[in-house]
Parts: sequence; structure tokens; C-alpha cells
Amino acid sequence: MARTYDDLLHEAATVSVDGWDFSWLDGRASEERPSWGYAGLLGERMAAARAALDLQTGGGEILAGVPALPPVTVATESWPPNLALAASRLRPRGAWVVADDDEPRLPFKSGVFDLVSSRHPVETWWDEIARVLRPGGTYFSQQVGPWSVSELTHYFLGPHDGSGRDPERARAAAESAGLEIVDLRFERLRMEFHDVGAVIYFLRKVIWIVPGFSVERYATRLRELHDRIEAEGPFVAHSSRFLIEARRPAQ
Repeated sequence: MARTYDDLLHEAATVSVDGWDFSWLDGRASEERPSWGYAGLLGERMAAARAALDLQTGGGEILAGVPALPPVTVATESWPPNLALAASRLRPRGAWVVADDDEPRLPFKSGVFDLVSSRHPVETWWDEIARVLRPGGTYFSQQVGPWSVSELTHYFLGPHDGSGRDPERARAAAESAGLEIVDLRFERLRMEFHDVGAVIYFLRKVIWIVPGFSVERYATRLRELHDRIEAEGPFVAHSSRFLIEARRPAQ
């Protein structure tokens, strides 16, 4: 039997959103993945590194999937629930997990890592990344691009400017910090939400799409969205992603 609106709302509003695992959405929402395969490319770079730093690691999901970690591997995270998840996943692999507030200054000496990585960072501190990289070291990151899932933002908040995460701005910031761009790619990817519960879960977890989101605050729009999905089918949005690789020049 089809679940009622109240059932979908209650389920999605109460399930845990700790960590950065989206498997709860299996069968309820879908998203195309970037063609480059970030996890595989990260694994190749980790295998060749001696000392690596993963910034804003979330629950450690991506780093835990790397087949071979460098002899020295450090991950940072600021949110306590994610920090505990990351520690449980990464410490058995011999990695250090460091609580950090995601603001400069990074709590590491200069020139100590030959690889710094980050998947979907909230903020990229380019000067600090350049500082902690060894000469010849690499920063490798997949990031959220401009206008990502803007259809949901528009639906709940109205028109907005979502252009701030432009990959060319990232290029300019990296070069300003003294890094050389090795690779920069961008893709826009289709997403589908098959029920309103998937939307609620997603917005509770990815909090920057609709800042201040709560079921109570948007009760009317959520009910209207449920009716729309029931009548017309999935709510379609588009995420955007860019891959950036930058190197500190050898000295």
C-alpha cells in the first residue's frame, strides 16, 4: 500500500542524518554520478602518497573505501557526530582523526603532506592548503558547483543567486595561493526525488540547499510538493560538481 503523506513526513523527519551516507534514499531518490569517478582517482593518488590529509572528511565514508592508505594518513572533521563515525571507520585503518573547526589555521606544520584531499568541502582554505603541502605536493578535490540543486532552493525560497561555487573562481583562488592547476572539470547531473520524504531527508542532511529548513516551517510547501509528486511524478533537480587538482610547484 502507498504510504500516506503523514507517514512519509514522520519517517523522514525522525531518521538520523548523521554521517555522509545517503543509502537511506535508495529507491526513493537518484542522482547521476560524475563521469570521472572521484573515489577511484583518489585511491590511485593515495596509493602513491607517503603522507596524506583529508579535510572535512564527514563520517570518513570516502577515505574508508580507499584500498591502500599512505603510511601517514590524517583526516579532519568539525561536526561531533561525524567525528565519532570517522574515528570508528578510520582508526582501525591506522589513520589519525583530528577535531578541527574548519577555519584557518590548519593545525599542522608547513610542508608536511604530499597529498591533501577533500570531497564536497564547505569552504576551501587555499592559502592553508598550499602551506601544508610539500613542494610538488597535490590538492585533489571534488566540489559542489554553482546552482547545485537550485530547483529545490527555488521551490522553497524563491529566486536566489547560486553562482558562488564557480569552478573558475576556484581556479583563480588556487593560483592566487601559488598553486598550479593540473585538472579542472565540471558536470551538471540529473536528480529525481520520488516522494516528499526523500526531499525532507535530503534537506535535513544537506543543510545549505535550504538554510533553516524544518518540516514545521515549510509544512504548506511540503504538502503541496507531495501532491505534485503524486500527480506528476518525481521532482527533478540537477546537481553540479567540479573536479579540481592543483599542485604546489617544486622548489
